[in-house]
Amino acid sequence: MRILITGASGFVGTNLSKLLFASNFVIESLDIEQSITKLFISTHHWENLDNLDLDQCDTIIHLAGKAHDTRNKSDAQSYFDINTGLTQKIFDKFLESDAKKFIFFSSVKAASEKVFGDFLAEDIIPSPVGPYGESKIKAEQYILKKIDENQDRMVGKRVYILRPCMIHGPGNKGNLNLLYKVVSKGIPWPLGSFDNKRSFTSIDNLSFIIEKLINMDIESGIYHIGDDDPLSTNQLIGLISESVGKKSHIWNIPKGLINFFAKTGDKLHLPLNTFRLQKLTENYVVSNAKIKRAIGVNKLPVTASDGMVKTLTSFKNN
Repeated sequence: MRILITGASGFVGTNLSKLLFASNFVIESLDIEQSITKLFISTHHWENLDNLDLDQCDTIIHLAGKAHDTRNKSDAQSYFDINTGLTQKIFDKFLESDAKKFIFFSSVKAASEKVFGDFLAEDIIPSPVGPYGESKIKAEQYILKKIDENQDRMVGKRVYILRPCMIHGPGNKGNLNLLYKVVSKGIPWPLGSFDNKRSFTSIDNLSFIIEKLINMDIESGIYHIGDDDPLSTNQLIGLISESVGKKSHIWNIPKGLINFFAKTGDKLHLPLNTFRLQKLTENYVVSNAKIKRAIGVNKLPVTASDGMVKTLTSFKNN
């Protein structure tokens, strides 16, 4: 089976390509980088998209995009140029081709910046905040609109819009690495009294789901992706400490005192303020019930803890 992966040189693309290659899929790459590896039978540049023949591809996995910049230093328009614009172009090519499946990597941030209630499910009315989530939801809306307008071209085709929460695995970059560096230096975590829980997505579980979508006749739709169980920040710090062979230092400072410090930070423009405290301590749990029903499993193959340990071990080795 022939697969085209856009953004194959990125963190998710690199890991996914290796796993699909090991499963004997024939892989092509569409990227801004044209490094030839033994994984790909051919590589293509986005500049040549108009001349790219997708008729020989069975599945297109669209990973290419601009990642969420948590420091807010990126130009807002660049998110829409890349996350929305490139998606529109590759999906139009898919509609015109004989390819049967299109897998688009959106994000839970396209659904909501916060989780109201126990968990985030697919039936939520999207309310993204900021250019990253907004550019992703615009891409989703474009795909759904095109499907409605081209029912004749959609015969025999399947389209999957995936909204994963934070993906991690070997080569992962971002906030998880920052927390790892802090904890590995023995710096205490002062927010232990906030037992917040967050969902993560192991690259192994993600790849397992992608293989199922490729090989099975799953109903088109929007699917949230995450590990079976969320992890609290305190659990995560414990796993990091264990991975580096150190005792975890978690301070259970009373919440009232922490909130006082945060409000003081608002007035004095200190690193800890109410907004940052909220982001560090809020719950963000994502339901994966719909995708598990679709692929016919009760549990994903890798537990949240085991997947995280594998990622942390890769940090240590590097």
